Amino acid sequence: MSQSPKVIVVTGASQGIGAETVKAFRKLGHNVVATSRSIKPSDDPNLVTVAGDIADPATARRVIDTAVARFGRVDTLVNNAGIFVAKPFTQYTAEDYATITGINLAGFFHITQLAIAEMEKHERGHVVSITTTLVDHAIDGVPSVLASLTKGGLAAATRSLAIEYAKRGIRANAVSPGIIKSPMHAPETHAALGALHPVGHMGEMSDIVNAIVYLDSAPFVTGEILHVDGGQSAGH
Repeated sequence: MSQSPKVIVVTGASQGIGAETVKAFRKLGHNVVATSRSIKPSDDPNLVTVAGDIADPATARRVIDTAVARFGRVDTLVNNAGIFVAKPFTQYTAEDYATITGINLAGFFHITQLAIAEMEKHERGHVVSITTTLVDHAIDGVPSVLASLTKGGLAAATRSLAIEYAKRGIRANAVSPGIIKSPMHAPETHAALGALHPVGHMGEMSDIVNAIVYLDSAPFVTGEILHVDGGQSAGH
């Protein structure tokens, strides 16, 4: 168990990277509040789940209020919830735009604002967000304008938050993944997707979780966009 348990909030926590992040922080002995639309109740007294749409401000309020009521504070927020829709730019619909910006941007904004307000009370905290390496390195054949528009916004906001709160004990960082083996990608696509990386294969969910855990344990690191992308952002 960790010497000093933290209170960690994880969004998009019912499957994939989010679920693995919850497991990793619990293994380290931290208390976790996990949220997603479909998350199930928890039998673990140190893991509380809150079901809801992260794009809804009311969900953000319930998550943060639950963390404070159950564990007394919020130490770390992991903004993992996100959606990626690969379509040619002119084929995105108004519904696509509303859904993607709702989850990727509003979902970040509302809960981060509330979490930082709690962190300020204790003069310490950390926000780590998940972006995408497509922000820095677009790939021919992988249409990603709305991903870049929204996740690129998170990368820029991460740097701004880091500077705004640097002297208040609150850090902000991001992890920028390549294409990761997760429930999002069918096994038959793995070879083709792996070939899009200079290292020749996809990443594992553990690669991203390890990066999140590292950033959370690195008090001198803030404003960092940590690329975990098999070399994609470096070039071809």
